[in-house]
Amino acid sequence: MVSVHEQYEAYPYPARDPADEAKRLIVGSPSHPFEIDHWLFGGQRDWSKPLRALVAGGGTGDGLIQLAAILTAAKAPYDITYIDLSVASREIAEARAKARGLTGITFVTGSLLDAADYGPFDYIDCCGVLHHLPDPVAGFAALRAALAPGGGLGFMVYAPYGRSGVYPLQEAFGTLFGTLGPEDRLKQAKAIMARLAKGHPFAVNTVLRDHRDSDAGFYDLLLHSQDQAYSVKALIDTLDAGGWRLASFTVPALYDPARYGADASGLDPVKAMDVAEKLCGTIRTHVAYAVPKEDDRPAPDPAKRSLVPRLRGIPAHALAQSAAKQKPLTMHLAERDAPLVLPRDCAKMLAAIDGKRDIGAIAAGQKLDPLEFNRRWARVSRELEAWGVLTYSRLGL
Repeated sequence: MVSVHEQYEAYPYPARDPADEAKRLIVGSPSHPFEIDHWLFGGQRDWSKPLRALVAGGGTGDGLIQLAAILTAAKAPYDITYIDLSVASREIAEARAKARGLTGITFVTGSLLDAADYGPFDYIDCCGVLHHLPDPVAGFAALRAALAPGGGLGFMVYAPYGRSGVYPLQEAFGTLFGTLGPEDRLKQAKAIMARLAKGHPFAVNTVLRDHRDSDAGFYDLLLHSQDQAYSVKALIDTLDAGGWRLASFTVPALYDPARYGADASGLDPVKAMDVAEKLCGTIRTHVAYAVPKEDDRPAPDPAKRSLVPRLRGIPAHALAQSAAKQKPLTMHLAERDAPLVLPRDCAKMLAAIDGKRDIGAIAAGQKLDPLEFNRRWARVSRELEAWGVLTYSRLGL
């Protein structure tokens, strides 16, 4: 059997070319600084203070490069430690950082289980790693031990329903190719996949594409030797066992049964999210933020006038036009397409979001009674937060 370490030495994942750093910056969730500020620091972090961060199991560096590049552009000080078992992956991440001229990064070849030896950290990124550990709870616990007071975690783990068809194939290939090396496993698995029946659960799964993007993607998806997916309920239990609690998923709307036409008012929050995951059926990863389970820090309060709203993915003028014309925008997510409906009477305040003005400045230009402004803004804020479009942060200001 090919070990996890051997796999990532042979096929560093995701497949990246450092030369591409001159063309684009890969951004996503978790670990965009706006999200970090919003979900972990109430939108009020003082970015003049250095952020000490850990990228645990950093692979070829997507999360690392995003975090360091955005903080560098914002002139926000940081000290990032990258750790990964794979030398091949680390070398690619290092080359990408060098191509961008990024400094303030320490590269370590090692295990995230030793994270506390390098901490404590204000923020920990762990994307696509914990579900590959022999004991994921131990991984969560190791990261909790490395956290500084008031800090938090951004993570991604696999979800079961959006990965339908993957696990039967992983098991079959594990049985067939147990004694082969990585290259031979890949070659033979590709030959079998070329003859896969059209009705196979994997063949009809429209939300998976890694196997089409690169050899590394194919191997990671279908030939991995250690891979565990989590339902919402299983994830919440695992977080708790590792010393964490869920702060929020990055797109909370996906976990709201009402978005699927269901009344879950009688269910507790975890059961409601678990039901929503089943009703959606296409969530392939859970992307979220977590805080220590004893930490009861609140979410950002849209009534706090000093918060600065930041938009991602949709510009303010498009949101304002959609509201004014009552023409819904379509959210194109990997999991599903969904309409974004905004109230007409909020069009003017939506147009005022520029990433610089705080809520107080936006309110001053609306000529509304303060209570009425708060009512409208809270409604807009909740809806845009639910789809991951709006976060609060003063980064770069």
